[in-house]
Amino acid sequence: MSLQLGEIAPDFTLDSTEGKIHFHEYAGDHWVVFFSHPKDFTPVCTTELGAFARRKNEFETRNTRLLGLSVDSVEDHKRWSRDVEDVGGTAINYPLLADPDLEVAKLYGMFHPKADPKVTVRSVFIIDPNKKVRLTLTYPPSAGRNIDEILRVLDSLQLTEGRKLTTPVDWKPGDDAIIAPSVSDEDAKTLHPGGWKTLKSYLRLVPAPKN
Repeated sequence: MSLQLGEIAPDFTLDSTEGKIHFHEYAGDHWVVFFSHPKDFTPVCTTELGAFARRKNEFETRNTRLLGLSVDSVEDHKRWSRDVEDVGGTAINYPLLADPDLEVAKLYGMFHPKADPKVTVRSVFIIDPNKKVRLTLTYPPSAGRNIDEILRVLDSLQLTEGRKLTTPVDWKPGDDAIIAPSVSDEDAKTLHPGGWKTLKSYLRLVPAPKN
């Protein structure tokens, strides 16, 4: 099974390093970055989880909670957290789910047996406060993720939410946004009284809202 954009992220209950997690309850009215890593005590995962821990406050300022998952036990997660802190300077400071039976991994499509029959791949889901899946990324076990890119897409999703805007290639906060093609020039005058720059009839750039 693989989740598609716009679907409700399935609810579940699993043990974690911070006790039992009921996912929808944990999410509440926050955005959630939910990610899987293949296995504890492995090199790439150690660097990744430390990076998420170091930058947790950047997600919190975006009303976003972090949630990790792997096939290992809570006891292993807690022992491994010491290594994560030694390597990255910050211990794991968000819940890390234990999914030894691959229950949630299979529910979310994090388990790709042709890639590796024993562990999860590196999946990332951005889930909005309505519990809808807004982004999916899948990396192979051999490639570490880019935290900047996850934050960049999160910023784009939050900026464009309900605004009839999109963001162009390599967009980052502060750059111009694009007026959605579904918005006529007449309606755009009301939405953007300061005007816009037309590159093509279907490509109109406008300063991104400040908040």
